[in-house]
Amino acid sequence: MLILTKQQARRFILAHQGLWPPCQLEGKDGILQYIRRVGCVQFDPLNIVGHNQDLVLQARVSGYRPLLLRELLYLDRQLLDGWDKNMSIYPVEDWPCFQRNREAARGYLGNAKRPATAILPQVRKEFEMRGPLSSADLDYNQKVNWAWAPTRLSRAVLESMYFWGELIIHHKERTRRVYDLASRHIPADLLAASDPNITEEQYHDWYMLRRIGAIGMLWNKSGDAWLGISDFKSKERTGALKRLLNMGAVFECNVEGIKMPLLMRTEDKPRLDNVLTAETLPWEATILAPLDNLLWDRQLIKELFDFDYRWEVYKPVTERTYGYYVLPVLYGGGFIARFEPGLDKKTDRLVIKNWWWEPGVRPSRRMKSDLARCFRRFAVYLEVNGIEAGEELLEQAGLEFLVTDYI
Repeated sequence: MLILTKQQARRFILAHQGLWPPCQLEGKDGILQYIRRVGCVQFDPLNIVGHNQDLVLQARVSGYRPLLLRELLYLDRQLLDGWDKNMSIYPVEDWPCFQRNREAARGYLGNAKRPATAILPQVRKEFEMRGPLSSADLDYNQKVNWAWAPTRLSRAVLESMYFWGELIIHHKERTRRVYDLASRHIPADLLAASDPNITEEQYHDWYMLRRIGAIGMLWNKSGDAWLGISDFKSKERTGALKRLLNMGAVFECNVEGIKMPLLMRTEDKPRLDNVLTAETLPWEATILAPLDNLLWDRQLIKELFDFDYRWEVYKPVTERTYGYYVLPVLYGGGFIARFEPGLDKKTDRLVIKNWWWEPGVRPSRRMKSDLARCFRRFAVYLEVNGIEAGEELLEQAGLEFLVTDYI
């Protein structure tokens, strides 16, 4: 069994994630290259300094702008909004692989007893006659039970058709989804393709391989990295792992200080070999998303990087250790800080509300210079004119080197 030091494992995962060094990918091709490598990026509707998917991509794609992703989704149709690890964005060519999910949704949401089922003929006719529609364009105002709370029948019927694959998201108007018939936008060969994973075992094997690749290294242990895979508990994971090992599709490695073996895709072995033989690269700093692929298994990140991160958005204020929306700061091969950002619309500036250095970090002149360059890049991504922080925070954290104008 392969044995790695923690530093070697960290470097491989960061290289796999396009973060060692960051921002080496470019343009739409870079976005597609990354998403195809990891399978999907997670979507979240919160927008504090960009949506989660945009924060993921700005850390990896040089000169990233959200417009590039929107074009890939809604003009080029090379990516899709869909259910993978919760709501996600994944390559359109993966459509056939999620047929099982869509059939399950149809069986559940298309039940004849559901109010949405009775109005399907009328709704289909609306799409045929009018084109893309949102729930605001339909006048079915009856309140029905839905996932989180009662909602309008218009929303329930559109989301039902979306989850079973009859509709896709045509575009978004801020947070509002505008739908259209999938047959108008997904290539006919993909729509007609059968599920490549015929048996449930094949489906589990495919999904385990996909999730290992979503991070780079993963263990056979319960955690958020496995979210979204139906009927995939410990027994099913262990069975899939055994089959993948026998096929040679994955291999195990031991990492110093971590008791459980970590799993890697065999197809990623050349990248590991490159990392093990590469010369030391110049250290760079970057800001990560709260639901970044790198952070999907937070227990693994805690053991491998000694970085304990929890997204505290949904915690009551009194139970938060840090803040509402806190982003990690990566530097070189580890995490050095986390901060709570905001945007001041009046001054058009990024605001650093709070900043926490990780234990033992003593910022050197070089680190400060690299961080200043990182935050300047982040400000360009946000299209703001500068960065500001309160005087008390400046004094406590010593962030004078970040606070500046970019006019």
